[in-house]
Formats: sequence, C-alpha cells, structure tokens
Amino acid sequence: MHRSDEIRHLHGRGRVFDSVLDTVGDTPCIRINNLAPAGVRLYVKAEFFNPGGSVKDRLALNIIEAAEREGRIKPGQTVVEATSGNTGIGLALVCAQKGYPLVVTMADSFSVERRRLMRMLGAKVVLTPRAEKGIGMYRKAEELAKANGWFFAHQFETADNADIHEMTTGHEILGDFEGDRLDYFVSGYGTGGTITGVARVLRRERPETKIIMAEPANSQIVGQGEEQKRNADHSPAASQTIAQPHPIQGWTPDFVPFVLQELLDGAGYDELLPIPGPEGVEWARKLARKEGILTGISGGASFAAAMKVAAKAAPGSVILCMLPDTGERYLSTPLFEGIPEDMDAEELAISKSTPGYQLG
Repeated sequence: MHRSDEIRHLHGRGRVFDSVLDTVGDTPCIRINNLAPAGVRLYVKAEFFNPGGSVKDRLALNIIEAAEREGRIKPGQTVVEATSGNTGIGLALVCAQKGYPLVVTMADSFSVERRRLMRMLGAKVVLTPRAEKGIGMYRKAEELAKANGWFFAHQFETADNADIHEMTTGHEILGDFEGDRLDYFVSGYGTGGTITGVARVLRRERPETKIIMAEPANSQIVGQGEEQKRNADHSPAASQTIAQPHPIQGWTPDFVPFVLQELLDGAGYDELLPIPGPEGVEWARKLARKEGILTGISGGASFAAAMKVAAKAAPGSVILCMLPDTGERYLSTPLFEGIPEDMDAEELAISKSTPGYQLG
C-alpha cells in the first residue's frame, strides 16, 4: 500500500479532546533515514509534537495539576517561575486554560521569540541581567513569590518534574519499543526531569539500555564534579564556578538542579558526552535539510551526542535520542544565521527563468 493510500484510510484519532491540555504527551518516535550510519537504527522522540512545542509542556501541566490535587495552589493565584523559555511557554498555555495569571522571570540572553510566545499566551515576562546567569532569574522569581504570595512552580526542585516523565515519557518509550531492542537512550539535561524520570523506567524495565547524558563542552557542570551548595529547600545556594555562556538554550543552568541530583547520586546514567555548541547548530540544520525534522539547538546537540554513540555502536544497535523542542523558537539565534529573508542569487535566477510575476 502506498503512503497516499494509507493516509486516505486513516480515521482520525478516534476521539475528540476536552481541552488543549489533553493533547500533552504521547509524542512519536521517528526513524532517522538519511543521517544515521549504516548498520544501526537511530530514532528521535519528537517532543515538538506537544501543543506548546516542547517537552516542558509535560512538567508544566503536572506541576499545576499536582498542586491543585494537593491544595497547594488557590483558584486564580498567580504562578511565577524562572525559565529559559520552554517551561514558561508550557506554563503559559496551562495557565491560560486554567485561569491562573503567570509571571515568568528570564535572563535577557534567551531568544526574543520565547518572550513573545509567552506574552502571546498571556504571561508577563520579567527580564533579568544575563551577567547574573540562571541563578539571577531564579532569585528574582523567588523574591517575587515571597513578596506577593504567588505560587512558585519550582521546576528545578519539585518531584512533580521527574515524576511526569516516569509516568508518561518513559512508559511511552517502553510501549514504542516493546518487542524490539533499545540499546541506547540519549538526552541532554536542563532541569534534569526528562532524563531522571526516563532513567527510572529504563533502569527498572530495560536495564540493558545504556543511558547517555550530554552537556555543553564549555560548561560541563556535571563533568567537572563540583559539589552543588544548596539551601534548606534544595534550591541552589550559589552558581557553579565552571558555568560559562553557551548557545544551547535550555541545557545546563549555572547550577546542578536538585531534580538531577537523584540521577547523579544513583548512577542513573552510563556515559557523559560534552557537546560543543556549534555542533548542536550543525546537526539541527542537518536534521532540517536531510530529514525534514525541525528542532532547536538543544535537539541538535542531543542528536550530535546520538551520532557519536552511533559511530561506535555495534551493528544492529538501536538508539533513541530526545529532541526537546522546535526550531521555530530559535529564529534570532545562531541556528538561523545565514538564512536569508530575501531571495538569494539562485532563487533570483529561478524567478527570472520565466517571464511573469517577478520582483524587482
């Protein structure tokens, strides 16, 4: 049967949805056909299929709904969170649906598209100086929560973060690879929730699967092994001295999130790979041009790690790589440098090859 015939025989999802929140999760694992080395099967879990365009929709929904179940948030109470963007976007769509005002604090180094998307969804975005790094935006959110009695989402500390990935992401992977081998799972980390929650499931149900974690080569927070100083509530007490600016937005704040500490203390990963920022950009572009998969720099960097794994993997190996978000929120970043707005010489030549409908 041809693909066009398959499409004609589809019958929708077999259900309708009560709200956009019911569409979070259940994202597809997609085979890489043109970039994968011969002899291995490489897949990506495409989290940009979430309604807010990233994996962070999962934790945003769980943070709010867990707080509702446990009575930790009041109807109409303002939510506040520090974020590089994706968690803020996820929280913005959740809060829009549920009727909570949202204030996001974000360093001014992150892409302007993220600010505008959050504001489009009704959130207020408070920028903090990039020189203060991630801990600066964290402290601002903490300050605002205390001063105003707002609900602080605490994505870097809350158990609701990794729990949702154990309950959903990890079990989706088990279902998608049921009856098949899965030799490697590859992911970067930001809050640590995705890789920690998935690792719980894989260590328990698929112990043969090696878990590969990646971080920026010039900001190896885990790799350099500095102990993270914490406050009594598990929040970071100080920045890591090794932390440096890098273009992989969403990866590695300038502290070790408490959510990630479980993975580190429990030997929850098998190998740590440092990835230079330019490699993340390069592989994100290749995924777009060779596979038709549009992901961000963090997705490109995770894929760079997966390609390193694939290059050394035994024949027949199966590798799954997390792609956390979409490339559309990187338009003002190095990912789109050199991508012109106007026609280039080749496009002009195509235009002039026929006589009608020409510009200029």
